[in-house]
Amino acid sequence: MSESSDLHRARELVAGASRILALTGAGISTASGIADFRGPQGRWTLDPDAERISTLSWYLGDDDVRRKAWQARADAAYWGARPNPAHEALVELERQGRLAGIVTQNTDGLHQLAGSADALVHEVHGNGRVWRCEDCGATGPMTEMVERVRAGEDDPRCPRCGGIVRATVILFEEPLVADVLDAAVRLAETADVVLAIGTSLTVFPVAGLVPYAVGHRAKLIILNAEPTPYDELATVLLRGRVEETLPALVPPAC
Repeated sequence: MSESSDLHRARELVAGASRILALTGAGISTASGIADFRGPQGRWTLDPDAERISTLSWYLGDDDVRRKAWQARADAAYWGARPNPAHEALVELERQGRLAGIVTQNTDGLHQLAGSADALVHEVHGNGRVWRCEDCGATGPMTEMVERVRAGEDDPRCPRCGGIVRATVILFEEPLVADVLDAAVRLAETADVVLAIGTSLTVFPVAGLVPYAVGHRAKLIILNAEPTPYDELATVLLRGRVEETLPALVPPAC
């Protein structure tokens, strides 16, 4: 197919769908100024200690690692990031009643900032905009802790019990949340169209939802700048910047 015929076919699939599952990865947020992890300018590529601050045992057991983690949070690009047209296109699909849910590998909270309903956003790797005490379970907006770091605290503790505070992001060495995974599987079983947006489809278990959904007769549209392991399963492949390709698929509001 030509590029124009690919786009036309993808538009037809989206326009005829009533239960769309969006799988989103780092590529949907790069246009908002948030770097991916493993690309040439990725966080783990540029910072050799980034993986250590994302590992539970290091975070809990090493004061220096935790202090570095807090500085990284205070300086995180997503505090100034805003949703881009790709996030907004998913909000429009929700308004039209076509979007069954979003399963995201991102922790930046941009789907909710764009206006996606909390109930439809399933954050497989957690959310960096919320803090939780590892000891007593207290939670709150991460902005509270970031303000304390910027005011001079290098390792802010829980205001309730003094325990170690962390983001509600899933770290290495800890399991994913079962309820989130269960919801993602149910969406894959019942979707008529899957939009794989800005994801390399190499990180499991999210990548495994693609062949699972196709096995349940969903049509697959992959929107990604680079090839993925599941390109051969796709009904349509759209290369390029997802903040441009995804809005082009969304039928105009009536």
